[in-house]
Amino acid sequence: MILAAIDIGSNAARLLVAEAKQYKTEGIDFTKLNLIRIPLQLGIDVFGSGFIGAKRRMMLMQTMKAFQSIMDLYGVEHYRACATSAMRDASNAVDITDEILRETGIRIEIISGTEEASIVYETHIAETINQNDGTFLYVDVGGGSTEVSLFSERKSLFQESFNIGTIRLMQHKVLERDWDALKRFLKNRLKGYENIRLIGSGGNINKVSSISKNKEDKPLKYNTLKGMLDELSACTVEERMHRYHLREDRAQVIVPALTIYTQIMRWSDAKEVFVPRIGLVDGIVRMLYKVKSK
Repeated sequence: MILAAIDIGSNAARLLVAEAKQYKTEGIDFTKLNLIRIPLQLGIDVFGSGFIGAKRRMMLMQTMKAFQSIMDLYGVEHYRACATSAMRDASNAVDITDEILRETGIRIEIISGTEEASIVYETHIAETINQNDGTFLYVDVGGGSTEVSLFSERKSLFQESFNIGTIRLMQHKVLERDWDALKRFLKNRLKGYENIRLIGSGGNINKVSSISKNKEDKPLKYNTLKGMLDELSACTVEERMHRYHLREDRAQVIVPALTIYTQIMRWSDAKEVFVPRIGLVDGIVRMLYKVKSK
């Protein structure tokens, strides 16, 4: 089965085309056929003015037309398109999604933060790193929001979303009370759990892992992240682009992302974070397969 997932985030839009195939009796293999990322940065408009402006609206439309053509080329049988924090907050989101549906045939769902957290959890990341037992805090840091999910002894205990994201931080839209709410939530909900390990998903933590030359099956230590935060914070955006071969949009958001991760690690007393390089689009594909294979 050829499936596609579209994630329209606050920093970028992604298209994943994957093949789902049964392997003997051992389960389903999800083979990545193509992954495309377009840095639309919708959150810059939305978190500043409350709506998506004409330029980024046009860019989003062009992106969806391109995604539709690529899905046609691959013979995609089923797709799901989800929009997250920026589109949740944009006053003209429904108008835009209606226009995209008319022009491309792509139906976009604007999902809640809680549903976003549930989709990230659906990747079952712990299984991919051979760490099924224990307590794991899944953390997905986006441009507009951060999703956290607790998984202990193979059971999901909660999924929660907070309006703390990299672009919101860049635009000084995250207030002290927002940080306090996240801190209180983690302190209260994690009482009684020991040796919590983080599982990070999203483009920023993937890039941090790559820069640090960390092996994919080994966790990143808190001190490593804190050291990278200090190092990257001391650089201008241009210096980050040059030294670490980053695109401009990634160079802009990587420091806010590290700020969020290190704060969550402090408040959860986590000493390490696994980075299996799986994100929202992977969860969408897996959920889509569950529905369409019945």
